[in-house]
Amino acid sequence: MSPKKITLSLLVIVMLMLSAVGVTAQDQTQVRISWWGSQTRHDLTIAAIELYESQNPGIDIVYEFQGWNDHWTKLSTQAAGGELPDIMQHDYARIEEWVNNSLLLPLDEYVASGVIDTTNISESSLAGGFVNEQLYGINLGNNSENFTLDADAFEAAGIEIPPDDWTWADFEEIAMKLHESSGKYAIDSNITTEQLWKSLYMSCCDQWSYNADGTALGYEDDQPLVDYYKMLLRLQEAGALRPYEEMIAMGDQGVEANPIVTGEAAMAYFWSNQIVATWTAAGEDRNFIMHTVPRFEGGQPANYIKPSMFFSLTSQAKQPEEGAKFINWFVNSVEANEILKAERGVPVSSVVREAMAPTLGAAQAEMFRYLEVIESNNSPIRPADPAKHADVINNIFIPEFVEPVMYGLITPEEGAALLREEANAILGS
Repeated sequence: MSPKKITLSLLVIVMLMLSAVGVTAQDQTQVRISWWGSQTRHDLTIAAIELYESQNPGIDIVYEFQGWNDHWTKLSTQAAGGELPDIMQHDYARIEEWVNNSLLLPLDEYVASGVIDTTNISESSLAGGFVNEQLYGINLGNNSENFTLDADAFEAAGIEIPPDDWTWADFEEIAMKLHESSGKYAIDSNITTEQLWKSLYMSCCDQWSYNADGTALGYEDDQPLVDYYKMLLRLQEAGALRPYEEMIAMGDQGVEANPIVTGEAAMAYFWSNQIVATWTAAGEDRNFIMHTVPRFEGGQPANYIKPSMFFSLTSQAKQPEEGAKFINWFVNSVEANEILKAERGVPVSSVVREAMAPTLGAAQAEMFRYLEVIESNNSPIRPADPAKHADVINNIFIPEFVEPVMYGLITPEEGAALLREEANAILGS
């Protein structure tokens, strides 16, 4: 756990403040919380927590934060030892697995009692947090995939911003031109993510990576996946795509290390809520445009509106009601969200959105604009990933498909066939 680092002088000030309101450290209720994210998210969330503690002197929020991969590794270890925090940041792809393993508490009773107020949150914004008709996660922001474009790099290369319905063929042509013009990468190799595996089939065939009951893959034709990876290999060979081994060697350093931030690339694949951290890291003088995910020729939109992430109460929570109160404050407090700056996505509370509109910075304004575009140009959200999704991704998709294909050890055809065989074996067991 990452402990709060408080200097002695600050500790004295805090103790004096608590004493002034009649609260001692021994009287405080400790609430633990854990999240993943960039350094920007960490800083903003800690600032919001400090505001909450100042407004609730009887509460001490003890926080932990880490990158995406470390978050799940750490909390899985804590779950095995019965040491989960009260509140954990959760993801749409994994919430069903955690519910099925009895690691999360339903939130319905807190909504019914008014501890968590959903009056100003639409049903569509809450829908993703339901599993088996019970609410297990409060959406922290509406979100969608996007290709972030460096508008200045496009202008320098004499390339127009593509239309919203651009295709993968358009993308490849633009990527090659960007590389030929500047000698830099067009985009990072993180576009091998499983999220685009899902979007490919939603766009081309109105299908999904998994079938409805999660017992097998949800598509029969491997060719769209094969074609996509053949394109990636062409881009990598031409130097337009950052080499996969370079991305792996750098590890999980967050958006701050992405080539579009460092000026080494003109495009990036992100979720829309990452624009705040991206723009902050790159500098206010940069000029970014959030754009739709490419689709196959004649296909439907590759984008859908997704809960960016959730706050959930764990079944091992020692202070579930205090945790529920904090979650309520986090999504409904205008003061909190002015600090958080929509970094986790467009706020789900209509009251918060209206209050924030006049104060938005460039990154937040671009995110709000982009989500408005996607609201009228999207495909329906698919069911949450099955409980065995993490097993498929960690043990098959990445090590048995993505890595050997991108390293040139097997062909995309061989990789797709292996993925189908082994993923279906896991899902059907």
